Amino acid sequence: MIRQGRDFIARHGETVFNFARRLQGDAVHTPLTRAGFAQADEMGRALRRLLGPRPALTLWASPTGRALQTLAVIAEHLDLDWHGANTDPRLGEIGMGSWGGRLYSDVIGEVGPVITPTGLLRVAPGGEDYHAIAERCGGWLADTDADSGDRLVIMHGISSRVLRGVMTNAPVDAYAVVPIAPGLPQGSLVLIENGRESVAHLGAGRAPA
Repeated sequence: MIRQGRDFIARHGETVFNFARRLQGDAVHTPLTRAGFAQADEMGRALRRLLGPRPALTLWASPTGRALQTLAVIAEHLDLDWHGANTDPRLGEIGMGSWGGRLYSDVIGEVGPVITPTGLLRVAPGGEDYHAIAERCGGWLADTDADSGDRLVIMHGISSRVLRGVMTNAPVDAYAVVPIAPGLPQGSLVLIENGRESVAHLGAGRAPA
């Protein structure tokens, strides 16, 4: 899918779940850590350098607290009103089923590795598979395709890789069996224009997925 206008897609900053090494997934309220706020600041400064103050930029975010907190910091750097942002649950993170909220170490002790060789989370019991993520992200793209201007989208590690993969026609991942873009650290920001992606800011986050 190639649309007119540029898309800046960001992975939210580090959260308390990330710091504690817990599987976060679709958990709604997991606040940013101090490192997470610093990562949001860095993305805001990077966008300010690229776009200047008060750019013509439509704001979108996953409705999770961590995405909205990240967006609030970035919007302040850009002199934009956070209250004008759009949210859509289709931009949310992978559903983690019975693994949600648990320590990585505990789950790994029970079932073995939970991260695939390409850095994706394994599908959890009762969790969401990658076809479902691609379908909902693709639905969001189709519904917003008429928006011809620039936009900023704050998302998550896994779901952003799927969205970016669909938008850039990335290679199909052997495990996910859908297009998957390369993984990036938390606090990273990419630019997608005419179906091509470049890294606008590389974050300093350390969470595995």
